[in-house]
Amino acid sequence: MTSDVVLTAALRNNLLSLKSTQSSIDETQLRLATGLKVNSALDNPQSFFASEALKNRASDLTRLLDGLGQNIQVIKAADAGVTALTKLVEQADSVAQSARDALAQGQSEAKVTGSVDLRGIDDLTSLTAITTGDTLTFSITDEDGDQVDIGAYGGAAAGTAAISIDTNDSVEEIIAEINNLQLDDGNGNATGGQAFEASLNASGQLEIRTLNGGDFRTVFAGGGGVGDTDSEDLALAEALGFGGVARSAGDQSTAGDTSIEFSTVADVRLTSFNLFTQDGAGDLQQAVRSDTIDTLRDADDNLLFGGIDAAADTYRISINGGTNVDIDLYDGATPHTVQSFIDQINADGTLSEFIRADFDDATGQVILEPISAEVESIQISAADTVTANFGFGLTDSPNAAGLTGAGDYFTENIQIGSAAAILAEYEGEFNNIRTQITELVSNGDTGYRGTNLLNGDDLTSFFNEFRTSSLTTEGVTFTADGLGLSEADFSRESSVDGALAEVRAALESVRAFGSTLANDLSIIQTRQDFTTNLVNTLQEGSDKLVVADQNEEGTKLLALQTRQQLGVTSLSLASQSQQSILRLF
Repeated sequence: MTSDVVLTAALRNNLLSLKSTQSSIDETQLRLATGLKVNSALDNPQSFFASEALKNRASDLTRLLDGLGQNIQVIKAADAGVTALTKLVEQADSVAQSARDALAQGQSEAKVTGSVDLRGIDDLTSLTAITTGDTLTFSITDEDGDQVDIGAYGGAAAGTAAISIDTNDSVEEIIAEINNLQLDDGNGNATGGQAFEASLNASGQLEIRTLNGGDFRTVFAGGGGVGDTDSEDLALAEALGFGGVARSAGDQSTAGDTSIEFSTVADVRLTSFNLFTQDGAGDLQQAVRSDTIDTLRDADDNLLFGGIDAAADTYRISINGGTNVDIDLYDGATPHTVQSFIDQINADGTLSEFIRADFDDATGQVILEPISAEVESIQISAADTVTANFGFGLTDSPNAAGLTGAGDYFTENIQIGSAAAILAEYEGEFNNIRTQITELVSNGDTGYRGTNLLNGDDLTSFFNEFRTSSLTTEGVTFTADGLGLSEADFSRESSVDGALAEVRAALESVRAFGSTLANDLSIIQTRQDFTTNLVNTLQEGSDKLVVADQNEEGTKLLALQTRQQLGVTSLSLASQSQQSILRLF
């Protein structure tokens, strides 16, 4: 059995001192190695947990910064989309404005211009082709195609108005009479405003145009208006300069008197009535492409086509008074559908060079649209055995009672705007821009990581770890429909002006949203900078609680090492008294 080593008090005190010094050296070396003066809760619980709380908040805010950075990218992608949309909408505005200019340069209203210099004619009856009693009969519609009563100033209103040429009537007097025709005010009084504006242009040619935005029809009655013949009627039209546009309303291959006339429309295309059919209960419903022609009705529930039951039942169309093209209404078993009627027109080699037929599914209208600049007039008619009327022109029906011979036709000659072809081109360009606007937005091109502010998505940016502070950027739907851009209809001034209004409203909406994005982006970037600074502040505060001062700890280590050396020396001195005992042996 060995006994415990007995240490003197001096040795034990020195030994304990060395242990304490070594422990302090170890602690200081740890601080120098880790850079922290508080490495665990055992070192300083209060500082440790306070530092951890600050670091945790800084970490949460750092993750928020990542989200803010991604949100900024979403807004930047949307802003790039706004820039592209702005250019596309501005391009659409340019196209619509070009269409407006073309319409103004062409025929933007129902207007007809003669080809004869009438200046200086004090007595129209002095012209060989004009006789006392010759008449010009006018009828007029409004922009919706509804018949408007007209009459002489101060007189009772009538459905049509006739201007009679008397002996010694000068061209200026006839012009004055035309300008005195007044619109019905809706109460049977001819006080609704001037109906026409007639004048001689710089070349002395007679010009007549409507002032209500509607269309008009002119019928010529020569030979003194009594027992007149087609040749006399046409001679009157030619003498006034309208021989190039006035045509017989009847089939010229049939004997008998018809009328020489023309219709003038403000549109650069022919548009039918809004077409309807009856449902099972007898109520009107909008027509569709698959409906057969014999079921079509107008908004007043009038049946538009009747007697379609034979192969000879046709609808006749010609361009500029050229070759007549018969479009079948009956397919040998049943009446044709609206779509097959349209397909026949578009498939015909003669017509397809000049016009394109289509059906507007939104309004239920059949459309005949010129695609060639050569189109000045379109003639429409139907076989006399068929009561037929699409409502393209001004007459109640292109079929007239009294033409009873097989193959007889009553034809309406319709003068259209001269800018038809270029306007059709502009319509195509405008609609192509609409398509590009929708594809830019709806295909996700303006989105970022699945969020598209231009296609209805919202974006929420959170600014603190508790999500109690945030900013929501509300998305918009900037497809063509969302911007309110309708498909182009450049057929008349009012429709082009409507397109321009839509484009400018769309441009205002895009620019306004661009401003909203810029404002939200500024806010998010400001909060991003603030959060970055706050994270630095939190990390700095955390470091102050646990990070060691390297200079201080280095100095402590040097002092502790010196103390350790001194302690060893002191221990050596304390043990010398015991070492002297060895000298006794």
